[in-house]
Amino acid sequence: MEVHQFSTSLTYGDAISDEILEIRKTLRARGLRSEIFVRFFEPRMAGYVHDYREYPRFSAPQNVVIFHFSIGSPVSKMFFRIPDKRIMIYHNITPYEYFLDSHRILTRECYKGRLEFDLFKDKVDLALGDSDFNRRELAEAGYPRTGVLPLLLDFAKFDVPGDPVVRSIYAEPKTTILYVGRVIPNKKFEDVIKTFYFYRKEFNRNARLILAGDFRGMERYLAALHELIDRLALGDVHLTGHVDFEDLVAYYRLADVYLSMSEHEGFGVPLLEAFHLNIPVVAFAAGAVEETMNGGGVLLRSKDFLRTAALLDRIVQDQALRQRIVAGQLKALEAFSQANVSRILFGHIDGVARA
Repeated sequence: MEVHQFSTSLTYGDAISDEILEIRKTLRARGLRSEIFVRFFEPRMAGYVHDYREYPRFSAPQNVVIFHFSIGSPVSKMFFRIPDKRIMIYHNITPYEYFLDSHRILTRECYKGRLEFDLFKDKVDLALGDSDFNRRELAEAGYPRTGVLPLLLDFAKFDVPGDPVVRSIYAEPKTTILYVGRVIPNKKFEDVIKTFYFYRKEFNRNARLILAGDFRGMERYLAALHELIDRLALGDVHLTGHVDFEDLVAYYRLADVYLSMSEHEGFGVPLLEAFHLNIPVVAFAAGAVEETMNGGGVLLRSKDFLRTAALLDRIVQDQALRQRIVAGQLKALEAFSQANVSRILFGHIDGVARA
């Protein structure tokens, strides 16, 4: 038996791409042949992938193929046709309505992806969500066999100092609020900015907001965020654009509090990265956020920007509270250890292989 993976794309620094690489590493460590087949890839990832159209020469009925499904793609058609045993991991598709005003192509692809989602239910041996939030969508759509496989992540790679240039640029001591994520409308960057406005105005003038994430392709949404910042006459807001890993670690190490106001999350990897780096997390309880936080951090049940700003100030000022939050987060993180998630992964693979 060989265990291979399909995905629409493999990109540097993307959470799903990172998981694909970790799964391959874990499978190979078990002695299994494992390759990655994609449609698109960044040039720096060329050594990790094959074109998905090459897969027929690898295909065999005893093989297991894991397809990472997150958007409509011709890769799906290949997945339909192969005789191998098939596992689909559903990473969720953001509702297309979030992109109507900012990205016509992404609106179309998310809409098509939601239609394609229904086509898989009688074509896979097992459908997995990377959260129970995603698994419930699978079950509600009529998938007969479902399960959960949390993202397989390597938190140890964050145990480095981070880029010294970033640390130097932000060397001035200031309270730092951080959010990490692709700059897209469902992440609600505007709500993080509004919360920071109240925090800086009412509680702490010596504060900065770092919004770390790629905004390529989302220039219209980015322009709206800049317009909001200008309208609020708000200083010390830094939209970094795409960052390399060493830069990302440096931004995390600058942070006093991590704040998420996202309204649609199928998992939420940066929440756990912040947990690992002992950064108190405050997050709006949308999608899989509460499940991912697993009892750690501070959940917001509603959006009140002034009250949330007051909460940030309390966490910054009260060291005992901060320590309790961090301790709870580290406890919550145990469920996502590599050993635990690898055990779940092989349990699913073995079950499909036996069937």
